[in-house]
Amino acid sequence: MNLHNPTTDLPAANSLPVPSSGEAPGTPAQQAFRAAVEQVEGLRQRLRETQAEQAEARRRYWQQVGPAAETVVQARRALFAPLEEALLLRYFNRLEEQQITVLLVGNARALQDRFGEDAADILRKYAPRRRVDEDGNGNDEPATPTPGSGDDSRPPHEQAAAHAQNRRKSKAEKAQAAAEQKAREEQQALLSNTKTLYRQLARTHHPDLERDPTAQQHKTALMQRITEAYEANDLYTLLQLLSEAAPTDQADDTVLARYTQALHQQQTELKQQLNELKFGTNGFFGSTGKKREQEIRQLKRHLRAEADYLHHIHHLVQEPDGLREVLRQLAAAGHETV
Repeated sequence: MNLHNPTTDLPAANSLPVPSSGEAPGTPAQQAFRAAVEQVEGLRQRLRETQAEQAEARRRYWQQVGPAAETVVQARRALFAPLEEALLLRYFNRLEEQQITVLLVGNARALQDRFGEDAADILRKYAPRRRVDEDGNGNDEPATPTPGSGDDSRPPHEQAAAHAQNRRKSKAEKAQAAAEQKAREEQQALLSNTKTLYRQLARTHHPDLERDPTAQQHKTALMQRITEAYEANDLYTLLQLLSEAAPTDQADDTVLARYTQALHQQQTELKQQLNELKFGTNGFFGSTGKKREQEIRQLKRHLRAEADYLHHIHHLVQEPDGLREVLRQLAAAGHETV
């Protein structure tokens, strides 16, 4: 049996039943369902087109910028070994060792945040106050003040009240998130269940329940389509059959209304995905044409200059005195990392 994925295997909009000019457009529930399927398919098509456009833009971008970026990545990775070795020399004072540690962490985060490189090992060793999740991203763990905490100058009763308020807020947020997740799971389960829909259609259209020979022949053909769709786990064909079958009863319209609601939820999620793809941090849209080319040339110049600077720093930090001079210059400039 071919498993049906309700998230990706929607029918094309032109496969929906289109009533002829002399045919009734169906009940409001049927019309709403058809419109919902068309809207979902339209959003999915826009999502596919946007993904293809971004993939091509990303390919062209990295084709031009990639070599310069790789040079910077290698130069930054080369700094780890001499900096870690410097911490083992016992040559530097405590303040300088702290500066070296900050330099290591800053370099790791630059690799991770700017270039998507895995620097989790360095962050785990030298940034213990930051949680490093499974994909290597370091995220700050907000410290929740506790009553009587030495870091809080407020009176103990105010600390306790604030702590209780934060706890209540956290519980409310968790409850809301759990409710939203449950609703999504219910909608997904609804869009994955063909058995209920098959039984509904069979109860209405089974030929054994029809006495008129002509109507029985029509329902035999219809039931064959219903059975084939059920055996193929084809939810949307079953829904289309329910939406186009006439006459309908209140039970049919109720089922269609439930699926229409699930499709509306899917529309919301698809719109969120589309907006995230276009405007999120991982989006790859921006200027085009000459302006885009100018931006790429400028970025390549900056990357080449950064690589030259990092090579110079790498040469200096090979010796303790050179590293000490680098630390002094960074401190004088108000910088913690390169």
